[in-house]
Amino acid sequence: MQAVVQQDLEEVCALKIRIKFAKNGSMKFIGHLDIMRYFQKVMRRAEVDIAYSEGFSPHQIMSFAAPLGVGLTSRGEYLDIEVHSTDSSAEMLKRINDTMVEGMEVLSYRLLPDSSKNAMSLVAGADYVVKFRDGYEPDIDIREKFNEFIKQSSIEILKKTKKSEMLVDIRPMIYKAYIDDDNTFFMKLATGSANNLKPELVMQAFSDYADFELKEFSLIVERLEIYGMLEDKLIPLEDFGEDT
Repeated sequence: MQAVVQQDLEEVCALKIRIKFAKNGSMKFIGHLDIMRYFQKVMRRAEVDIAYSEGFSPHQIMSFAAPLGVGLTSRGEYLDIEVHSTDSSAEMLKRINDTMVEGMEVLSYRLLPDSSKNAMSLVAGADYVVKFRDGYEPDIDIREKFNEFIKQSSIEILKKTKKSEMLVDIRPMIYKAYIDDDNTFFMKLATGSANNLKPELVMQAFSDYADFELKEFSLIVERLEIYGMLEDKLIPLEDFGEDT
């Protein structure tokens, strides 16, 4: 029997839902603002009973965990919504995915506790895989040099912002990093408002260390997961909720 969760709006707040989705193929070229507009349309087409803000210009209550850069793919993106009612997670996944375009897929639909913070405020880390495009590999022993590079106790790089430049030690923001036998890099990096390290910056620091030119468009980057911090441990954002 199909599970249904409903609440009386006169007595309680709307239900909090966390959605995990993948972004691949040509959709990697769609920017964050257009992804927001896309999901607003998806909610309507899938007949999700989404809550709207009050005021003169009401809008869907929706927020994203950590915007993904243009050109990157992902298997672990998140958005939070509020709904007045919901069917089972399995049914909602089917309804939403039936409206999705190629390159976009919802992977999980979780009910959050009423006290849960939104995904954006929880973000503390993220996993990435990075590869060199064919023909862009540097003429060095990549594995040997990267293993030397990541063993350093300090990795300083000039980090640029819109207003300034400063020398930053990024090593404390690299929670884990290694390279496998086919020269694929795996990185678990600090992510969020307090500390935010992009894999491209790590690769720039590696190129400086190994003395090779990191050419434009030479990297293929995919985000695998986004984490929140719970009791000093990084856990996937979807694990803050449960299936309905």
